[in-house]
Amino acid sequence: MSIAVRVVAGLLTVVFAASGVVKLAQFKEKLAAAGMGWAEDFSTGSIKAIGVLEILAAVGLILPAALGIAPILVPLAAIGLGLLMAGGFIVHVRRREARGIVMTLILLALSVFVAWGG
Repeated sequence: MSIAVRVVAGLLTVVFAASGVVKLAQFKEKLAAAGMGWAEDFSTGSIKAIGVLEILAAVGLILPAALGIAPILVPLAAIGLGLLMAGGFIVHVRRREARGIVMTLILLALSVFVAWGG
């Protein structure tokens, strides 16, 4: 795996681990008040599930490469994040959230880069 792919995978790990922890630790109303308006459209269980998926993907991006065990999991985790971001893109487009659309597309592109290069 190239250095650029590892750096991007590390960046994605930090972003999605933090995002997942926030989704698990905060109440739905607090997330919505903090700028995640999309949370209003989802149940608490759905938000927690998204948080768990983000944390699992973050672990899948870094741990297999770091341990040298089952490196195929890195691109699979990146594909999973890409799918999450595709869903996020749809949500932000429906809600007409320009900032969310841009950030989601950036994270989607980075996930595709890791999946392709991993």
